[in-house]
Amino acid sequence: MDNTDDINGATEVPESPADAAELQKERDEYYDRLLRKTAEFDNYRKRVERERLALSESAAAAVIEELLPLVDDLERALKADTGAEATEGYRRGVELIHRQLLEILRKRGARPIEAVGADFDPYYHQAVAHEAVEGRREGEIIEEFRRGYMLGDRLLRPSMVKVAKG
Repeated sequence: MDNTDDINGATEVPESPADAAELQKERDEYYDRLLRKTAEFDNYRKRVERERLALSESAAAAVIEELLPLVDDLERALKADTGAEATEGYRRGVELIHRQLLEILRKRGARPIEAVGADFDPYYHQAVAHEAVEGRREGEIIEEFRRGYMLGDRLLRPSMVKVAKG
């Protein structure tokens, strides 16, 4: 019999030394193939991880490149004369930088969570204060301390809000 295992998994003794050598050669070939496939898989896993890191780094670099001009503008604004006559120009400059930042966020798919006037939702909002306010319904958001943002269906951060209580 060429097969050394019967149906029950019991091993038969090879009929001759030639059969034993043949079986050992076949075993060695299978073992070698196993080692090669294992090495190929390890290399594949390492390559995928390197590609994932490179993609992540590339995405971060693209966002940083978009933000650097705004950092430059803020640095210039901080160095600018802030005397009484410069206050309005200073404010317009900061508003421009704010609009540019919001545009970068919008282009990247981030959108603000509308909070004031909405009903409190613990998934989208973090209540940091409660206040009884006449004319406002229980659970209505009456003030936003920090804006929350979504990226597609993913919550980036919740809005920090003040909620009306009854």
